[in-house]
Amino acid sequence: MAVTASMVKELREMTGAGMMDCKKALSATDGDFDKAIEFLREKGLATAEKKAGRIAAEGLVATTIKDGDKVAAIVEVNAETDFVAKNEVFQTFVKEVVEQAADTDAADIDAFKAEKWALDTSMTVDEKLAAMIAKIGENMNIRRFEKIVSEDGIVVSYIHAAGKIGVLVEAKTESNDERVKEALKNVAMQVAALNPKYVSTDDVPEEYKEHEKEILIAQAKNDPKNANKPENIIEKMITGRLAKELKEICLLEQEYVKAENKETVAKYLEMVSKEVGTPVELKRFVRFETGEGLEKKNEDFAAEVAAQMNA
Repeated sequence: MAVTASMVKELREMTGAGMMDCKKALSATDGDFDKAIEFLREKGLATAEKKAGRIAAEGLVATTIKDGDKVAAIVEVNAETDFVAKNEVFQTFVKEVVEQAADTDAADIDAFKAEKWALDTSMTVDEKLAAMIAKIGENMNIRRFEKIVSEDGIVVSYIHAAGKIGVLVEAKTESNDERVKEALKNVAMQVAALNPKYVSTDDVPEEYKEHEKEILIAQAKNDPKNANKPENIIEKMITGRLAKELKEICLLEQEYVKAENKETVAKYLEMVSKEVGTPVELKRFVRFETGEGLEKKNEDFAAEVAAQMNA
């Protein structure tokens, strides 16, 4: 069967693949569109495997809120370059991934990738990812997701720096007042800016406290200024330093950044609770930062071109 330009155009619009790839697929499958799509998917998977060794440390964090602020999801999807992260096709894919995450029952990222892609159940999430890799031409990865279902409160989200950082904050409250949502959005901004590790000091594991205490003891003993100080004084110093350190990493004990009188986040939420006439209790937060903990590629363009020419 002769492959026409209109057939190539139609397949390209259906798949997003390149014109030559579409022409080859239609030629190889005698013009059968379903088989041609499968052909391209298989080719996409092969392409994905070739690109899988590349470092994908750029990308986007996205969030979504639904079901009356009761259900929320956050995802991090990585690409190799910031250029692709700003690409509309990539951004649309990330939005689709986070919407799927809000509806998933998957317990971990592997289970999430193995489930059916909601917008096309003929493929899995992982297969859709592979097709996007083939389409965009860079290695990509759905790195992580988290879903929150609030049974006794609401969830708000905040995106910082055009998707570099994303935050979800859940609070237990009977109020759906806009003032509560605004307050929680402010708290989410605090999480984005100061990167706390825990909600409160009560959530800090004892092992962490003991480890930090050992470090502070060693520092105190190595400081010549403490040579003649009694043990009980040194103990008080260490207790004070540990308390100060914990306040810096525990959200409720942090100084609220928008406060004029140096009140804590806990005090700020107490004030909001009084204003709306019902308690607003912070339950948890999730903070994703793009590329966090990943090795980033640091290679200039000239060196990359030279490397390709010498290959």
